[in-house]
Amino acid sequence: MTRALVALGSNLGAREAHLQAALAGLRALPGTRLLAVSRTHATAPVGCPPGSGPFLNAAALLDTRLGPHALLAALQALEAAAGRERPRPNAPRTLDLDLLLHGDAVLDEPGLQLPHPRLHLRAFVLEPAAEVAPALVHPRLGRTLLELRDALRAAGDAGAACAR
Repeated sequence: MTRALVALGSNLGAREAHLQAALAGLRALPGTRLLAVSRTHATAPVGCPPGSGPFLNAAALLDTRLGPHALLAALQALEAAAGRERPRPNAPRTLDLDLLLHGDAVLDEPGLQLPHPRLHLRAFVLEPAAEVAPALVHPRLGRTLLELRDALRAAGDAGAACAR
């Protein structure tokens, strides 16, 4: 089993229902166990198109037998099931699931970068991630999620950017 960390977000439609459906979908993934879920964080959109609503964000910690590509495909299928559309970059979304970490994997491929390249730069990701896995170490930076969250807090970042 590999420990994986997933960010959940929604700023369109029944946001809480979209997050709950995503968690049910994560629980149902083959060879996967949902270990922990953060509380839901409400965040204001930053740099989003006009009319974008506020985000609800959370994080989920998993143990999975799925490899990173298979897990990413499963996350994208859950997004599609929630009605996720991609009409333009940074468009509001019913559901956004980002694979943040997959064990200590370091990948830089088209369509999949691990760890997520902006994980350490976004409070809306680090706040819930540090709740569920404070001691998890970022494979590139060698710092725990709690350390990264505290550094970002000290820098004063708080918003949820649309460019996910």
